Amino acid sequence: MSDLDRVRGEIERVDRALLGLIGERVRAARRAAAAKRAASMPTLDPAQEAAVIRRAATLAREAGLPEEDVRDVFWLIIGLTRRAEQEGSGAVAEQR
Repeated sequence: MSDLDRVRGEIERVDRALLGLIGERVRAARRAAAAKRAASMPTLDPAQEAAVIRRAATLAREAGLPEEDVRDVFWLIIGLTRRAEQEGSGAVAEQR
């Protein structure tokens, strides 16, 4: 196995871990949405979403990553979790 193959294997492992974490976040968002509904609160919370983006940008800066790119990634993740919150057990499959 070449160095390149080993590095590609490492990238694939990281990708799988990222997808696992995104799935975990989606499941947590569904639980949060259920708690919001039980408390008669709106599901969408733009102020909380903005706080998540600010925190991600700060963490990106601390990690030496491009803040704007990380913000873009987190907006995509927020969009995914928004849809999951609204769909319940719809198109975003829940894994147990």
